[in-house]
Amino acid sequence: MSKLFCTLCAGITFSCLGLSVAEAWSLEEAAKDYKGTEIKVIFLDRPGYRATIKMLPEFEQKTGIKVAYEIVPYESTREKEVLDFSAQGDLTIALVDLVWLGEFAESGWIVPIDELQKKFANLTDPDLDLNDFFPLLLNAFGTWNNTVYGLPFDNYSGLLYYNKEMLKQAGFDKPPETWDDLLNVYGPKLTKGGKYAFALQSRRGETQSCDSFMRFIWPWGGSLLDAKFKPNLMSAKDQEGLDFRQKLEKIMPPGIVDFDHNEAVNALAQGQVAMITEWSAFYSTLADPKTSKIVNDLGIAPEPKGPDGRKPALGGFSLAVTTQADDKKKGAAWLFIEWVTSKAKAKEYVENGGVSGRQSTYQDKDFVAKYPFVSPMVESWKQGVPEFRPRFPEWPQLSEIIAEWGTKMMDGQTTVKQGSEEIDKRVQDVLKKAGYYDGKKTLAQ
Repeated sequence: MSKLFCTLCAGITFSCLGLSVAEAWSLEEAAKDYKGTEIKVIFLDRPGYRATIKMLPEFEQKTGIKVAYEIVPYESTREKEVLDFSAQGDLTIALVDLVWLGEFAESGWIVPIDELQKKFANLTDPDLDLNDFFPLLLNAFGTWNNTVYGLPFDNYSGLLYYNKEMLKQAGFDKPPETWDDLLNVYGPKLTKGGKYAFALQSRRGETQSCDSFMRFIWPWGGSLLDAKFKPNLMSAKDQEGLDFRQKLEKIMPPGIVDFDHNEAVNALAQGQVAMITEWSAFYSTLADPKTSKIVNDLGIAPEPKGPDGRKPALGGFSLAVTTQADDKKKGAAWLFIEWVTSKAKAKEYVENGGVSGRQSTYQDKDFVAKYPFVSPMVESWKQGVPEFRPRFPEWPQLSEIIAEWGTKMMDGQTTVKQGSEEIDKRVQDVLKKAGYYDGKKTLAQ
């Protein structure tokens, strides 16, 4: 083989033997200088994290990098991370919820991906392919002010789970297409004999503000804020959606304001209710005979449409490298984040109970057929709203306000109109103090 030919092919392949750059790069080789490094991350007690834990031994064996994780309740995670970052603690990887992204990025706690790619070029997998992530997910979970900080991890969409047998006995051969049908057509026939048509997880906290309240804003054409960043709940569309939520209570179990995710999922799993709208991550719970009595009757569909179409709940996280870590740990953390969100590990992650944000994962029809939640989930990721919950740093404060008054609406302590007026007033006060109305902060969601 001539020297000229070798020179020509060098720009296309790794060597004249025909190995591409992607094939030549290996995790083991990239990690050779990082053996013995320990990185630290927070995990949640959810299927996607349990799937990761199952996969960890392979990563640790190949790289010699130790991944130390602590399982923390979601409700405590943000506070724990913020305290760690503020004290320059030892977290190497940030678990970033959609609604924490703006706060973490603007506070300088997480490193932009392009900086990692430049600083650790030899650690960056040539097959990283950011374009393979669903654009909605990379935007919503990882991107702030046009800068990518984290890679989508443990992402989910709201889906309609239903009991096929209960619907069949009530005379239905498919789930409702619209929220109006769910309430007025399916509801009366499925709510009887101590059983109910629907359960909406609504416990005070993020469950109330996101999974309950915001679910009835977007599909009705409403929004929390208008184009000028002013509170918008008194608009006709917002009021219509929130009034509809009140009407749903007649087809839901008593005490629905005390239902968190586990209670709603269990109500369907045990045959107490016919339908729930819940995160795609709960498929593995509902499909497991150990935790569900309706495995053979489990149906899954996209969330119902509202007057403005299908605008399902969007939730999940990204993983980002923390700025407080030293370079050794930054490099090790970047390797782990690449690996756990990679194309190569995506199918295994799904098989272990996780949900991959990679488009390529779901191009194998036989693979998709094994997981009934995938098709409706992928459909929803093509239609979702990145701002389903505002992603700016003040969301936690707004969430508390919405949770308080949203709960009062549901349990009758206030009317929808009065509660909306109170939320709007308090939200505007928070945003005004934060500097959004005097030009100190950009009006970005």
